[in-house]
Amino acid sequence: MTTTTTHREDDAAHRERSARPVAPDLPDESDAAQPVSVTTATSAMSPDTAVTPGEAFDRRAVADALDGRWREQRRASRDLALEPDFQRLPDQTVAEHRERVMWQLRELVRRSDVLRGFPKELGGGGDPGGNLAGFEELFLSDPSLQIKGGVQWGLFGSAVQHLGVPEQHARLLPPIMQLEVPGCFAMTEVGHGSDVASIATTATYDPATEEFVLHTPFPSARKEYIGNAAVHGVAAVVFAQLYTQGRNHGVHAFYVPIRERDEDGELRFLPGIGGKDDGAKGGLNGVDNGQLWFEHVRVPRDNLLRRYGDVAPDGSYSSPIESKGRRFFTMLGTLVQGRVSLGGAAVGVSKAALAIAVRYGDERRQFTGADEHREVTLLDYQRHQRRLLPLLARTYAAAFSQGVLLERFHQVFNGEHDDDESRQDLETLAAAFKPTSTWLALEAIQESREACGGAGYMAENRLVTWRQDFDVYATFEGDNNVLLQLVGKRLLTDYGRSMAKIDIAGAARFVAARAGDMALHRTPLRRAAQSVLDSGSKARSAGQLRDPEAQRELLEDRVETMIAEIAGALREVKDAPPEKAAAVFNEHQDALIGAARAHAELLQWEAFTAALDQVPAGTTRQVLTWLRDLYGLERIERNLAWYLVNGRLTAQRARVVTGYINRLLTRLRPHAVDLVDAFGYTPEHLRAPIASGVERARQEEAEVLQRRRRALPERLG
Repeated sequence: MTTTTTHREDDAAHRERSARPVAPDLPDESDAAQPVSVTTATSAMSPDTAVTPGEAFDRRAVADALDGRWREQRRASRDLALEPDFQRLPDQTVAEHRERVMWQLRELVRRSDVLRGFPKELGGGGDPGGNLAGFEELFLSDPSLQIKGGVQWGLFGSAVQHLGVPEQHARLLPPIMQLEVPGCFAMTEVGHGSDVASIATTATYDPATEEFVLHTPFPSARKEYIGNAAVHGVAAVVFAQLYTQGRNHGVHAFYVPIRERDEDGELRFLPGIGGKDDGAKGGLNGVDNGQLWFEHVRVPRDNLLRRYGDVAPDGSYSSPIESKGRRFFTMLGTLVQGRVSLGGAAVGVSKAALAIAVRYGDERRQFTGADEHREVTLLDYQRHQRRLLPLLARTYAAAFSQGVLLERFHQVFNGEHDDDESRQDLETLAAAFKPTSTWLALEAIQESREACGGAGYMAENRLVTWRQDFDVYATFEGDNNVLLQLVGKRLLTDYGRSMAKIDIAGAARFVAARAGDMALHRTPLRRAAQSVLDSGSKARSAGQLRDPEAQRELLEDRVETMIAEIAGALREVKDAPPEKAAAVFNEHQDALIGAARAHAELLQWEAFTAALDQVPAGTTRQVLTWLRDLYGLERIERNLAWYLVNGRLTAQRARVVTGYINRLLTRLRPHAVDLVDAFGYTPEHLRAPIASGVERARQEEAEVLQRRRRALPERLG
């Protein structure tokens, strides 16, 4: 694939943006006693790093930091959207859309653009991180292309790769890689969605024939929402409860042929296999989802993907992992790349949606202001800044944290850090970031649509179709709330381990510290004795809010306190009857999910902070520091009720948070277009007319005509 330039720009528009005055640090009562100073994670920035009039914002450096280690693969995949053959066509039928996406997948294979993640010895690139970076950008062509490709190579092929053994790799993977065998990932059932461990499909070993008998025992055990199942799939990795010698050894995966071509060349289900087309969906209609079920289908023993569990010819079972539960979660952990890539695509569409909305808001004018003859640009209104710029800050935070996650994924799957602890950390990160990124995408798309008014509702501007396609990302690869509950349980486990290591004296000190928690907290704001000195200078308050350590500790303290409270409640019922313990856990489930989400936001803040050192000092770093501050403080403002109720902030300090956020919006306004330009999505990539500059031309034309009208003498009655 030839990589084209991804940072084209209109020279005139860029000159206009460069000539805009930099937002000054206006002297107000907050600044009267203390000059503005913005700090990094370790120390205050020196004066030469402040915004300098005329100094350009380095969009290329920011783009490199955002796109990360695999920027070339990411940009090459992004540029597919420039080719008409990879662009989604309007007004296609479901059948036409499915066939077009299938053709596009075959074209990707012809170019060898989708095989980077597979082993080199099988013709792949041995580059799992680069592979996912490329897949994440396919949404820009068509989200259906990203998802259908993910089904084929990220789920079906990946299951064979990570759950199979070398002999199975050599036998099964090459035709999967080349799309000679389009396949399905048949895990989810009608009756058990996220509760995969309880799926009801069975695979019972028959030693007489050395085969497994795969069976769907009742209708709610049918596999549901399975990509490629309705039309194109000819094989599937099917997850079922493995029975042998009268014992259930838990969920295992089986490679199962499901279709073959008849004498007319039409694909037909094999005997004993049934299916149903799910038909039209709310989005992603280029993916042929459907149901699958099995009536005593015989599967050769060699088709058990046996890396983590094997059955000998006589039916005896063996596994390198003795615990059934641990074996199950280890197997699922190898399939984490689906969550990673979904989160990455969600970050991408958040960038794209905001690029459209910010560019449109920078051009569109509505209502007159101080000048009765000139309407005000939408993005100059505080409310418009409030609805878009915090989302822009969250998108930057999500992008930098996705880069961290992708690095962890690569290290695990290329063997650099392939151990249990690294895999568990990767699974926890993926479970934390996938919900935050997909929820962000839905919020960013919807707010961008509304910020563009009626124009945003037009299908040609893509926001409404993205909203339809990305809606289900909050459910794919694990419901977001279920994933956050897993993160919360991991936090509770880590908290319990840390407490177990505290000796009696340490425990006493811990209890004493908690007892005095409401009076003296560990945050710099609390060390400044805010509850006593609320009548003091607002400048000191604003200065402390700019301190990244203050932001970090406010974000961190919320997570730690919430987890400690939940752990304390659960500890009280540790020896209680199961029904009582379950009831108490249920009472704290919402709080646990809230703590997990707060933990993810803390990690994103940390990733954003670490990324500041990757961009040049001066204007560029200063602007990104303001954006980081906006992210942290907006997350704090969103949860002000918690900080007030728990004594972490007083009412006056809470007002300072909101006031400083509004000042940050003013400072960031002149740089808003540069910040979205750094995403690398040109008008040609976005293919949204309202982000192409036509609105500016229309506004200028209207202004010229109005000026001419005002110059004409009034007609006499």
